[in-house]
Amino acid sequence: MILLDRVSKQYDKKTNKAALERINLHVEAKEFVVIVGPSGAGKSTLLKLLTREEKPTSGKIIVGGIDYEKLRDKDVPYLRRKIGVVFQDFKLLETRTVFENVAFALEIVGMSGKEIRHTVPKVLDIVGLRGKENNLPPELSGGERQRVAIARAIVRQPKILIADEPTGNLDPKHAWDVIRVLEKINQYGTTVLLTTHNTEIVNKLKRRVVTIQGGKLSSDKARSDYHGKQAVVR
Repeated sequence: MILLDRVSKQYDKKTNKAALERINLHVEAKEFVVIVGPSGAGKSTLLKLLTREEKPTSGKIIVGGIDYEKLRDKDVPYLRRKIGVVFQDFKLLETRTVFENVAFALEIVGMSGKEIRHTVPKVLDIVGLRGKENNLPPELSGGERQRVAIARAIVRQPKILIADEPTGNLDPKHAWDVIRVLEKINQYGTTVLLTTHNTEIVNKLKRRVVTIQGGKLSSDKARSDYHGKQAVVR
């Protein structure tokens, strides 16, 4: 599903410092992988490479059978339909209802009104927001707003969901509400990549943990092997 082969990214070629250095990573379809590391370690760069916001300086990236070396710029929107992204800040349209925020992701790809009316309620069910269709974002809790953002990210049925610090602005209860939604989405067959600084979430999830430090992949632990806290210190 996701393959990175000796991937490096260097923003300033005048220096020898690389944001990422010779990263090797393989993620199977339907996996749930937690990516941890201190601020500035290279996690955000990794995610930008996967969504093709950035191109690697060297190395090979293949996602869902698509070789990024051969990917034409005009085909990048097609790639991004396969990848849903959720951020720490919800990026919702404040003057649109919950339904309209989620529907917007379908409108921009030309889905008919009939299909939208059929699809959006099903997705709101998945994230536990049935009954909130007509609420505006300011009327929702932080956890509910993040679940709207997740619904918008998955409504086009992406193969991969990238959740970049999705609980960073939430209290513990709402954070776990969001994590449970991510686990449910994973159970439906979507590959999930979660970045987090939250040690409790990392340890309780008991999922595969990939640690990035100083631009390098320093460890890759199976779900039962991760016990450390040093990788998730801010």
